[in-house]
Amino acid sequence: MNPSNDASSPAPTEPGRLARPANADTTGWTRWLPGLQTARRYELAWLPRDLAAGLVLTTMLVPVGIAYAVASGVPGIYGLYATIVPLLAYALFGPSRILVLGPDSSLAALILAVVLPLSGGDPARAIAVAGLMAVVSGVVCILAGVLRLGFITELLSKPIRYGYMNGIAFVVIVNQLPKLFGISIDSTGPLRDLWQIGGSVLGGATNWSTFAIGAGALAVILLLKPWPRIPGLLIAVVGATLAVGLFDLGASAGVKVLGELPEGLPGFALPWIGLADLGTVVIGGCAVALVSFADTSVLSRSYAAKTRSYVDPNQEMVGLGAANLAAGIFQGFPISSSSSRTPVAEAAGARTQLTGVVGAVAVALLLVLAPDLLRNLPTSALAAVVIASAIGLFEFADLSRIFRIQRWEFWLSIGCFAGVAALGAIPGIGLAIIVAVIEFLWDAWRPHFAVLGRVNGLRGYHDIKRYPEARRVPGLVLFRWDAPLFFANAELFEERVLQAVMDSPTPVKRIIVAAEPVTSIDVSSADVLAELERKLREAQIELHFAEMKDPVKDKLKRFELLEHFGPDVFHPTVGAAVDDYLADHAVNWKP
Repeated sequence: MNPSNDASSPAPTEPGRLARPANADTTGWTRWLPGLQTARRYELAWLPRDLAAGLVLTTMLVPVGIAYAVASGVPGIYGLYATIVPLLAYALFGPSRILVLGPDSSLAALILAVVLPLSGGDPARAIAVAGLMAVVSGVVCILAGVLRLGFITELLSKPIRYGYMNGIAFVVIVNQLPKLFGISIDSTGPLRDLWQIGGSVLGGATNWSTFAIGAGALAVILLLKPWPRIPGLLIAVVGATLAVGLFDLGASAGVKVLGELPEGLPGFALPWIGLADLGTVVIGGCAVALVSFADTSVLSRSYAAKTRSYVDPNQEMVGLGAANLAAGIFQGFPISSSSSRTPVAEAAGARTQLTGVVGAVAVALLLVLAPDLLRNLPTSALAAVVIASAIGLFEFADLSRIFRIQRWEFWLSIGCFAGVAALGAIPGIGLAIIVAVIEFLWDAWRPHFAVLGRVNGLRGYHDIKRYPEARRVPGLVLFRWDAPLFFANAELFEERVLQAVMDSPTPVKRIIVAAEPVTSIDVSSADVLAELERKLREAQIELHFAEMKDPVKDKLKRFELLEHFGPDVFHPTVGAAVDDYLADHAVNWKP
């Protein structure tokens, strides 16, 4: 079925446009509650599909929630708690109709990196640390959404995102290998852990029954992955659980199992760990917020494009924040969108957020009515679930394309991967952010610039380096600066302008800055601009501007430079600026 033709997908008002849902309130207080707006216009015809999709989704929510909880360093039951309440919260606050949220493999390494050293093996403290991380992440996301900062994740370039996600996938797999082989190690970092694992396996410490169960489950999941309609994950988990139960492998072969789950639903509990470790938790929560929203925004936009609908990125951040906040105060841990469970919901026919509500209620009923159903679930099978998901996080195909077309960005990505692999998830994310800032500043610090001339047969004025035959106007320098002006590049701008004047083949009477690419200016660069005008004036050279944007002029006025320069130095186009120069100085030159 084509999603764009489905009854639940708002049809665009005209071809080539994206439409908000009909009757959506974008101004009142209900704009913060997209789920309430959906409920008001819910059609009964959607109900059978939402119910069926919710039940199908439940078959994944349970094993995945437990697996990611264990991978995050908290008891498995809390993975179900982190599934129930966030799904309900997102159904109310989330703008996407079919996005599924819950525990996720991309966050497991980040959570474990904070939980493991701070919990000291105490499960109660582990869930307190993880819960507080969820609260921090939720508050950060909500504030960012309310302040309309949904663009911040776009500051991480694609190669950098690939690098840290590949690194996180590597860390997750390394963390799960001991469970897969049935061995124990003291975690000291991903690379050192890998060395310890290799030594233990070669030293004969492997529990081969545990490994056979886990490797078999992993093989089933990966082999059936190309056929999404076949529930490979469910088959693997049920098969492993039945094998352990039927052959009593827990007692006879030492295969570790999940054990009995506590009966009942999550309760309200404010997580707290004291002030000593609060800084570490806040840093971890902020890292979780960054990664979870980066993933959620990409997935949300993808499904919005498929249905030709609109999803507000700031509301998406609020929805994600509300879900994380709810997880944190109801005994859960940080969550994100799921690129594996969302397609299941869509394929099963999900129409609205009710699918997630049905899934949450079904998981809750499982905890109340059949808490012992998964007691024989082997931890190696849970490790297989996490490893299979982590494998899906790796990105190689597009990296090979980047290597082919922009090699330095490829090595930038590899550097971010190495940082996460060597330092761990949290320091690696910090390194990725630092690299992103450096990359941004470097591009803006050393931008492209050009001296322009007229090329026969081409309209406009063009870079004389690319067109050496270009004709230059006698006594005039046309200079273009292809970046905003700010403190880091202002001195370079002045240097390049003065150099262009000195390199002119004729004595310069006027320099015209083609300012159309200059989108902003700050106080430091404004002062440099004033100093440049003084130097040029002392040399009897006029400084003029062409195509300067009105917002930049507004800033010049605020910086008290507009009156200083005077209105005659600003021209609407480069062509008009050249014509005015020719008239002012009686220069006989034909464009």
